[in-house]
Amino acid sequence: MTNKLKMFAIITAINLSSFGCNINSPNNSETSGNINNTVMTESAPTQRETILTSLTTEPATTTSIVETSTTTTTIATTIEPVITTIEIKREYPPFSLSNIPAYSGSPYVEVNGNVPYFEEYPTEVFEVYSPLDSLGRCGVAYANVCIDIMPTEPRGEIGMIKPSGWQTIKYNGIIEGNYLYNRCHLIGYQLAGENANELNLITGTRYMNTIGMEPFENKVANYVESYDAHVLYRVSPIYEGDNLVASGVLMEASSLEDRGAGLEFCVYCYNVQPGIGIDYSNGDSWLNQISTTEAIQEEPDSESSQGNNTQTYILNTNTKKFHYPSCPSVEQMKYKNKQEYTGTREEIIDMGYYPCKRCDP
Repeated sequence: MTNKLKMFAIITAINLSSFGCNINSPNNSETSGNINNTVMTESAPTQRETILTSLTTEPATTTSIVETSTTTTTIATTIEPVITTIEIKREYPPFSLSNIPAYSGSPYVEVNGNVPYFEEYPTEVFEVYSPLDSLGRCGVAYANVCIDIMPTEPRGEIGMIKPSGWQTIKYNGIIEGNYLYNRCHLIGYQLAGENANELNLITGTRYMNTIGMEPFENKVANYVESYDAHVLYRVSPIYEGDNLVASGVLMEASSLEDRGAGLEFCVYCYNVQPGIGIDYSNGDSWLNQISTTEAIQEEPDSESSQGNNTQTYILNTNTKKFHYPSCPSVEQMKYKNKQEYTGTREEIIDMGYYPCKRCDP
C-alpha cells in the first residue's frame, strides 16, 4: 500500500508541474478553475492566448486560430450576390397566342401542360430585362429569384412611368380601386425589388394584376422565403401585332434546387377587366352595355347584298380584326387604321383578319 501511495504522489507531481503549477502553492485549485473558464470564453483574449500557448507543444497554435478566423471571414464575403457574368437569353419562349382560348371567366389558363419552356437552368444569381422595342413596349423579364435580390425596404414611387398604351381611366364603383389600369410589374416588386424600372412595367388591368398575376408571385415569394431556395422565373408580355397594350402575360417558374419538384408552373394571364371593353391598340376602353348575344343578333348593314353572304365590314388594318359597322369598337378605332370592305366573311379571314370577339361578325 505504501508503494502505491508513493507512485500516485509522484504521478500527481509530474502532471501538475507540466502545467507550470507549484505543488506547494495554496491557490492550485483556483488556478485550475481559471484555466477552464478562460478557455471557454473570449472575455480575456490576452489570457486566452497565453494559456493556449502554455498548454501545447506547438507555439504557433494561437496563430493558427487567428488564421482560421480570417479565412472564415473571407468565405463569408465571397458569397455576396453577384449579377451574373454569364449570358442570359432574353428571347420569347415558343408560345403562340393562337393556342390560347378566349377569356371565359378564369383569370388564367395553364399552358404547355403547366411546364415552363426553359431550355437552360442557370444557377448564378441574375435578373435581366429586355430593352423597349421601337413602339416603347416592354419585352421578356427573367430572373433567378432568391433572397439575395428580394427587397429590403418598402416600394417607392412609380407614378412617373408611363408604359406603352397607358391611360388614366376610372370606373367608379365597378372596379376595385376604381382605376382600370395598373402599372404592372413583370417581375413583382416583392421578388426583385425593382421600383420605377420602365423595362419592368406594363399597362395591365387591375384584374390581371391582382387576380391573375399576384397569386403566382406570392407562390414564388413564399417558396423562396420558406426554403431559402432559388426559382427560375420568366414573365413575357404578349402583344398582338403593333398593339401597345399586351393581350396578356406568360408566367413561367421552376424551383432550381430540385428542377421543379417543389414549385413549377406555366400560365397565361388574361389582360382583361370583366365588364369593360379594351382597345389593345391604344388602351382606349368603354363600359360594356351590350352582350355578345345582342351583338350577334344585330341586323346586317344596309349595304349588304341580298340573296348571298356578302356584306360590309370594317377592318382594323393594325390589329387585323374585322367588325360589324355598328360595333362600338369601330368608334374607338383610329382613322388611319380603319378600312371598309364589302365581301364575304370567308374572304376577309383568307386575307389574314380575325373576327372581333365583341361583335363576333
